Amino acid sequence: MCGRYASSRRPEDLAAEFEAVPVEGQPLLGPDWNVAPTKDVHVVRQARERDAEGAPTGGDHRELRVVRWGLVPSWAKDVSVGNRMLNARVETLTSKPAFSKAARARRCLVPADGWYEWSPREYAPGKQPWYVTPEDGSVLAFAGLWEVWGRGEDRLYSCTVVTAPAVGALAGIHDRMPLVLPRDRWADWLDLGRDDVEALTAPTPAELVAGLEIRPVGPAVGNVAHGGEQLTARVDPSTASAAGPADQPALF
Repeated sequence: MCGRYASSRRPEDLAAEFEAVPVEGQPLLGPDWNVAPTKDVHVVRQARERDAEGAPTGGDHRELRVVRWGLVPSWAKDVSVGNRMLNARVETLTSKPAFSKAARARRCLVPADGWYEWSPREYAPGKQPWYVTPEDGSVLAFAGLWEVWGRGEDRLYSCTVVTAPAVGALAGIHDRMPLVLPRDRWADWLDLGRDDVEALTAPTPAELVAGLEIRPVGPAVGNVAHGGEQLTARVDPSTASAAGPADQPALF
């Protein structure tokens, strides 16, 4: 699963990193080291271009857009369904009605500094939180899907993070992980002409996983009210307090 992650880069830096154009007039998101479900987040998607009358021109470009984390399908009766659509399992992307159309036509990248996972503590009760981040400080791109719900003022863009079975050392802390895409797969994932979902969802390469640091952190990240870069600071798991029920993230 992916229920918490960190995203601290400025919108202009993300736009440059992903070669994307920010949407005019969208809210400016500040750094957030405790991105939680239903928050607004940045995604990168391939947007179809339209003329002044709204007709498609046949062109497209990469767009940096602010959306809500928690996918709301266009057919949903209300937006609350998004609270249960934070993650999309790669195994059922093409068979689950909430994700199948988006998996073929509305894919996006979700930029992140790293993500959090929780595992049982070896010698004490409670859970140990971990922060997973590139050792070289580079940006991560989670595979994601996006949707639009409603019309006019009710129009809402939303997203979900695609998850896959954990690979390499990550399997030691959790059985799932975000599907992290290396840079050379970004263009294929966003390509509006590709609908071969199985080929696009190959596992995260072993060399990318080998370059990730799995860092023990304190229990404060489990509470959405807590923020700040200190949430990602390394702690000694043998002396850190265990995460109690109120400090563990909700599971989705």
